[in-house]
Amino acid sequence: MKKLGLIFMFFTIVCSAQQDSQFTQYMYNTIEINPAYAGSRGVLSAFGLYRTQWIGLDGAPETSTFSVNTPLNNSNLGLGVSLVNDKIGPTNENTLSADLSYSVPTSESFQLSFGIKATANLFNLDKSKLSYEDQNDEMFQDLRNKFTPNIGAGIYWHSDRAYLGLSVPNFIETNRYDDNDVAVFKEKINYYFMAGYVFNLDRLEYIKFKPALLTKMVEGAPLQVDVSGNFMFNDKFVVGLAYRWSASVSAMAGFQVTKGMYIGYGYDHETTNLRRYNSGSHEIFLRFDFFNNYSKLTSPRFF
Repeated sequence: MKKLGLIFMFFTIVCSAQQDSQFTQYMYNTIEINPAYAGSRGVLSAFGLYRTQWIGLDGAPETSTFSVNTPLNNSNLGLGVSLVNDKIGPTNENTLSADLSYSVPTSESFQLSFGIKATANLFNLDKSKLSYEDQNDEMFQDLRNKFTPNIGAGIYWHSDRAYLGLSVPNFIETNRYDDNDVAVFKEKINYYFMAGYVFNLDRLEYIKFKPALLTKMVEGAPLQVDVSGNFMFNDKFVVGLAYRWSASVSAMAGFQVTKGMYIGYGYDHETTNLRRYNSGSHEIFLRFDFFNNYSKLTSPRFF
């Protein structure tokens, strides 16, 4: 295991322009960044994901997330709730969000959804996990469950085969940790754009292909661009590749176990100099769709 001082040096650089949690399989976890997604699948849907990043590097990011979203019967409303736990070096934070969406039809196939997000964040810093030169330096203090609220919004134009989305999950910039007027850990505004389309590659719709795009922009950090391509065979097996611009390449796989249960896995290989200190990142998720007589989702979907 590498020294925690190395990861904290990296951690302090990241904190000057902190971004939201990142996911390789973002196309299945849309509600975390766009509240307008809530209820868009037409069924009650539960999603759980675990990501461990930069294996072998002490203090590397570790993320767990769980969400539930559903359309509200006999209305154009959708509702979602999600919880994200992020651990990076000496920090541990929990973010609880509630999402509300409203959809209007724009054509026979497409709907335009508007969403709002309300968020509560609890931030913890354990200075005993730090490695710093002056042990008597009082710059860093323990911090327990510092509460910060936030609000966000998004729009999501979608059909069964395509989607476009714009979102800002956090409109309020907050200092999660601020000692002696020095912002050590600051949450800045993140801007997202996403797009995807499903192509049928044969007349029987046995093979489908979906390219997807996600861009993230935040002040003080380079533009992040994620592109991916997934193939689905017989509405059961999914394999694909992804590329995060100047950061990593990824392999993805998934299996539709039952009509309502889907499991997916992703592996990232770092392309930056950080690859010398870790053996990659792993991500696994499980999604359950709960059908009833009024469910609109009749076949597996990519998103």
